[in-house]
Amino acid sequence: MRFNIAARAARASGLAALGLLIAGTAAAQPRVEYEIRYPNRVHHEAEVTATFHGVPAGRPLQVRMSRTSPGRYALHEFAKNVYAVRAADGSGRALSITRPDPHQWDVAGHDGTVRVTYTLFGDRVDGTYTAFDATHAHMNMPATFVWALGMESAPVRVRFDRPEGWRVATQLVPTPDSSVFTAPHLQYFMDSPTEVGPFDLRSWTVAGPGGRTYTIRLAVHHLGTPAELDRYAEKAEKVVAEQIATWGEPAPYDFGTYTFIADYLPWADGDGMEHRNSTILTSSNSIARAEMGLLGTLSHEYFHSWNVERVRPASLEPFSFTEANMSGELWFAEGFTSYFDDLFIRRAGIVNDSVYAISAGGMANAVVNAPGRRYFSPVEMSMQAPFVDAAVSIDPHNRGNTFLSYYTWGSGIALGLDLSLRSRFRNVTLDDYMRAVWREFGRPQTEALAPARPYTMADLRRVLGEVTGDRAFADDFFARYVEGREAVDYAALLGRAGFLLRKTQPGRPWLGAQLEDVQGGGVRIAGYPAANGSLYAAGFTAGDVIRTVDGQAVADAAALRSVLERKRAGDVIQAGYETRGGTRQATITLTENPALEAVPYEVAGMRVTPEMRAFRQSWLGSGARQ
Repeated sequence: MRFNIAARAARASGLAALGLLIAGTAAAQPRVEYEIRYPNRVHHEAEVTATFHGVPAGRPLQVRMSRTSPGRYALHEFAKNVYAVRAADGSGRALSITRPDPHQWDVAGHDGTVRVTYTLFGDRVDGTYTAFDATHAHMNMPATFVWALGMESAPVRVRFDRPEGWRVATQLVPTPDSSVFTAPHLQYFMDSPTEVGPFDLRSWTVAGPGGRTYTIRLAVHHLGTPAELDRYAEKAEKVVAEQIATWGEPAPYDFGTYTFIADYLPWADGDGMEHRNSTILTSSNSIARAEMGLLGTLSHEYFHSWNVERVRPASLEPFSFTEANMSGELWFAEGFTSYFDDLFIRRAGIVNDSVYAISAGGMANAVVNAPGRRYFSPVEMSMQAPFVDAAVSIDPHNRGNTFLSYYTWGSGIALGLDLSLRSRFRNVTLDDYMRAVWREFGRPQTEALAPARPYTMADLRRVLGEVTGDRAFADDFFARYVEGREAVDYAALLGRAGFLLRKTQPGRPWLGAQLEDVQGGGVRIAGYPAANGSLYAAGFTAGDVIRTVDGQAVADAAALRSVLERKRAGDVIQAGYETRGGTRQATITLTENPALEAVPYEVAGMRVTPEMRAFRQSWLGSGARQ
């Protein structure tokens, strides 16, 4: 897990310190202190001071801004928002700064202490970036604070400015001073997002092993009412309880608390980002308008406190703050988490079978109908994360036809594996598999901050064989559905639970592209057509404008849809269109809309057998409502 670097550095630092002590050297122990204020927050600026103590003499201090952030896999150039950088030594004497690359400042001539100050701009409220305004300070640490090479294992102390009425929500360790917090080392500090502002707080306790209790905190900055937050917190508590029951114990939160930090504000961007003892939840929606969607993100991120924060793939070890982080196991780390998020809401009795069926059907539909399955396996899709995980590029891409998110495909794999286990083996479920992985690779064997053993792909395959007692099943499943590109038989598996997987629009034609009106008449193809749609097969591409269908002028998208409503899949139409290079005619053979949905048998007017009801109840939980 991401504490490995710090653990190794701490051991090395300890040996070095011992050597200095034996030699009679009185050098100061390394430590880092930060202070952040926001006097110009109305213009989204903060003033940051980073003081590095115990800097080795004789060489420049290399101060860096991160390019990545825990939980993200792509590069994010945080240094672009840093300016007015200056440095001084312990006596206040100005020091010279050189900049060897866009992300680093080298400070020479120091006296063992280096104080770096800078102005930081931030105005994006999400799980990756930083925002300052008149209402709060929302901080993701890699986007906010510089750090120094060689001082990764030094203890950290940070003081947050707190305007009147503002308080601090963070997983950092509190001190008697409510503005000051600490971290054992850089890795923990960088993994500790912080909200400073007038948030509302709800909390409750959960029981852990050995009589220990943990406090769950829900810190919400929003514009809604206390009653809305109370209802939301009640549902969140139910979801948390369901997850703990499935895992068999809460994750061992290092300092006794787990904190949901939520910004549900009109100026926020939608996001959820997991951290070791906390998570960031952001949305432009309010609790009143989007409670269930917000609860789904909360459920997803809380599941991560086991899966990916402690049950951690070896491919992400050690986590790099300077390079993109690639992993072939995100189908498990992110995708299995995506399967369980809605499932726990269902098991908590917050939604009924019909609502959960929408989620299950969506997973099946996305996997079965994804053109990208032709090109990459779930493992290979996971390796695409540095290109898609909030990564930025300006050139066009063809991901609609070549990419299926590891979140989506992974959740579909989890659905298929769970139902396969329940169908094939007696008293074996995906819950059992996750608990087995947790026991071997997640649960700490010593002190809470000690890293567990990260897993490999071979480990996941082996544990599945051990849980089922059938290594051949595990090998086959991984070969076909994880390292291969097949989709499980969702229709048969969902049928075991009395869920019908069916076409949403049987027989109806599907163009496979988004359409937009053209001023003066016509319909433009917005974006690249889907490879399994009618327009792709007929040779249309993004930007083409359809002017006529079967010799009749097409006024707008509504008119074209009206024509299609009178057609059936398999029918042929003639279209006149403008494309690069001129005006052309095309013959379009209309393909059937492939979209799938799942509905309970009883909703479809079909009989649900006692066996189906028992299977469904075992899967969705005995407390689930019909």
